[in-house]
Amino acid sequence: MKWRLQEGRGEAVYQIGVEDNGLLVGLAEEEMRASLKTLHRMAEKVGADITVLREREVDYDSDTPRKITEVLVRKVPDNQQFLDLRVAVLGNVDSGKSTLLGVLTQGELDNGRGRARLNLFRHLHEIQSGRTSSISFEILGFNSKGEVVNYSDSRTAEEICESSSKMITFIDLAGHHKYLHTTIFGLTSYCPDCALLLVSANTGIAGTTREHLGLALALKVPFFIVVSKVDLCAKTTVERTVRQLERVLKQPGCHKVPMLVTSEDDAVTAAQQFAQSPNITPIFTLSSVSGESLDLLKVFLNILPPLTNSKEQEELMQQLTEFQVDEIYTVPEVGTVVGGTLSSGICREGDQLVVGPTDDGCFLELRVCSIQRNRSACRVLRAGQAATLALGDFDRALLRKGMVMVSPEMNPTICSVFEAEIVLLFHATTFRRGFQVTVHVGNVRQTAVVEKIHAKDKLRTGEKAVVRFRFLKHPEYLKVGAKLLFREGVTKGIGHVTDVQAIAAGEAQANMGF
Repeated sequence: MKWRLQEGRGEAVYQIGVEDNGLLVGLAEEEMRASLKTLHRMAEKVGADITVLREREVDYDSDTPRKITEVLVRKVPDNQQFLDLRVAVLGNVDSGKSTLLGVLTQGELDNGRGRARLNLFRHLHEIQSGRTSSISFEILGFNSKGEVVNYSDSRTAEEICESSSKMITFIDLAGHHKYLHTTIFGLTSYCPDCALLLVSANTGIAGTTREHLGLALALKVPFFIVVSKVDLCAKTTVERTVRQLERVLKQPGCHKVPMLVTSEDDAVTAAQQFAQSPNITPIFTLSSVSGESLDLLKVFLNILPPLTNSKEQEELMQQLTEFQVDEIYTVPEVGTVVGGTLSSGICREGDQLVVGPTDDGCFLELRVCSIQRNRSACRVLRAGQAATLALGDFDRALLRKGMVMVSPEMNPTICSVFEAEIVLLFHATTFRRGFQVTVHVGNVRQTAVVEKIHAKDKLRTGEKAVVRFRFLKHPEYLKVGAKLLFREGVTKGIGHVTDVQAIAAGEAQANMGF
């Protein structure tokens, strides 16, 4: 059990009544009770909790009824406060993304006029227009018994963290086309484990839905679909939207296997299948106003295991510290605070790191004063975890999004010229030398100019090539193999970095043409 919990990053599902070869034998009631008691004692020994997920009767050559039981065993690893899962929320404008998150995290249903989403907005113009324009984070907890822990009963964020053994962090992204760059930044820099694509039942696949679906596929982020607002339409309209989604998912570009979730049994199966095969795409139909089928989504999120294995995380933790700067704040009486994700290594309070590159390509020394995860204090940060770091009186003007904080021993390489193997997804005419695009690589977002297309003069939609780009403003920290996404108006392309022309700090200004 210890080994299985370690492999599943703190979670394991046991099927009682199934033989090693997969034969469904089942157990009589007395035997099942004894087996569950034994499992309870095993779990107690390793400090874990068990929850019965579902029971099913099987037809076996016997007079007495025989059952199969599925049990979830959960234990928070000794070096962690809680199990963590990051879910990016995508979908067209007005599909109900912020409202659904408001209902899940506040524990109150919506009134049909947007009351549930008010607590999620960060700016006045978002409240006035009802449209998200920035990236916000919301948390939903589950305790060891699988019960929901949220802001209902006047809980604070700290209390939710303390009483949860599993935390779902929702990254609420913008649906409007005007804010597409913000949505891309959220998907590339915050490294979500999976994405939730929200589709309104009454409008179907409209607006930016296809674009968001394409982004998730291009960045290889596994996703599941939620059809919202089912209380507004007739059953036939909902069925038509689901059929439309199934048709799109089965297309050659997507190559997914849709799975409609209609019962708790389906939700358990969907969570297990989704983790095992990235091609399975569960589809939920629910309402944030009537609360219809909302419990099925909660069951799915509770059982959904971490999608990266423990071995990968162990390897990342052995490397030197590297923290991506995604957000910068000034907090009264605390000073400068940066938010982001630790992509490798371990970060502790009091660590001395270097941050950069600045406009002239330098890295500056700083000290991590304190760390917070999900609004509660944390002493140690491990690879793959998102957090905010307080930097004391470090000058905020020297920081910008896209910087990295790394261990001084790393000797980070920076570049203003790099090469990437790209596929041009769409371009109205021909893509040639001198064309300017906005490049997204992880948390880096900057305009770059095409300096050279290897072995070709120009590119058309659907063609592949190795292209040399040059950043226009300042050098950036890039790694070979990093996923790349570029856009300019309707022009879009994806690829990966193949070569980086490293420059020393002093050369940076000369190379940028200053």
